[in-house]
Amino acid sequence: MGGGGRATGGPTADLPPVATPALIPTLGGKWYVEEAIFAAEQERIFEQMWFCALRSADLADPGQFRKVQVGRESVLVVRGRDGQLRAFLNICRHRGAMLCTEDEGQVRRNLRCPYHAWTYGLDGKLVAAPNMAALKDETGADIDRVAYGLVPVALREWLGYAWVCLADEPPSFEDDVMGAVTERLGSSTAIDSYGIEQLRIGRRVVYDVAANWKLIVENFMECYHCATIHPELTEVLPEFADGLAAQVFVGHGAEFGPEIAGFTVDGSAGFERLPGVRAEQDRRYYAITIKPTVFVNLVPDHIIFHRMYPISADRTIVECDWLYTADVVAEGRDVSHSVELFHRVNEQDFAACERTQPTMSSRAYRSGGVLVPAEHHISEFHTWVHGCIGDVR
Repeated sequence: MGGGGRATGGPTADLPPVATPALIPTLGGKWYVEEAIFAAEQERIFEQMWFCALRSADLADPGQFRKVQVGRESVLVVRGRDGQLRAFLNICRHRGAMLCTEDEGQVRRNLRCPYHAWTYGLDGKLVAAPNMAALKDETGADIDRVAYGLVPVALREWLGYAWVCLADEPPSFEDDVMGAVTERLGSSTAIDSYGIEQLRIGRRVVYDVAANWKLIVENFMECYHCATIHPELTEVLPEFADGLAAQVFVGHGAEFGPEIAGFTVDGSAGFERLPGVRAEQDRRYYAITIKPTVFVNLVPDHIIFHRMYPISADRTIVECDWLYTADVVAEGRDVSHSVELFHRVNEQDFAACERTQPTMSSRAYRSGGVLVPAEHHISEFHTWVHGCIGDVR
């Protein structure tokens, strides 16, 4: 779609230019279809990195919970009675039954396993079980209610979203998540201007995409296809018609066309500029990729925030939020024109990915394809994926 991959600047001063072939190879087709590769990605990428789980405001009240699939694990995110969000593996410590089978819901005080009624507080501590007084450990002491509580998962909140990490020793959130934004925008504070934490969801659309998650990432990172399948977007952002992806230059935002009043499906005016957006950020679109599964799209009056949930080698759920100021949402103002623009972009992109997925198993793509110069930055993503999971037999 012309979004944000790893940002790169101009050539390094005083170094002779290095010739780069016009066509460089992609990953081979097996990387998009083989279950062994997807299993390795689950283990070595999704279960090791920070994974954006949900919008924090979705769990506004104590006892609200949501179940999220992260790699091979079911993760339960719950709002505690103290107002804190916590995450746990969604597994009862007694016999391994799934604690919560509903995708989301709310409990009054505790989480109760429907199998044998082991019961946990919203802080994960074991609070009750049938014949609890008779339960002793190997030393004869009363069972340790913390040790036999739910298994905690690391959780951080940023940009109004809850991010979880299953790794025993999570990587640096500042480097891996916040650093991706800094690398793209050229500043650690540039995104603060948008006040994303204070915005409200004006619309949410969930897409069930019959394609590998990497095809979706690659599509978002380039705009070589924009003139072909995104007529509405290139009308608003004319430079995208030339295939220029916004992430090629650090800090570069694609400028609205001279006759365009707002980031809307027909170029009509949107809403008032977000309060903190600076003059140099006005009338510009910025896109950011936060590996492995997040896209952030910044425009002056709203934010479009994508989260991917890879389900299998050929299926990915994408949840997309359109975020506006609290006044816009509370007053019920019509957001349809701004939503429709990127909804069409999403549908166009996902249709392209779904057309590509079936051919990844073709012998014609066994050795992969090629990247033209406007797509060369995607090679860095391919190198990153290969570095994460290595060679899979």
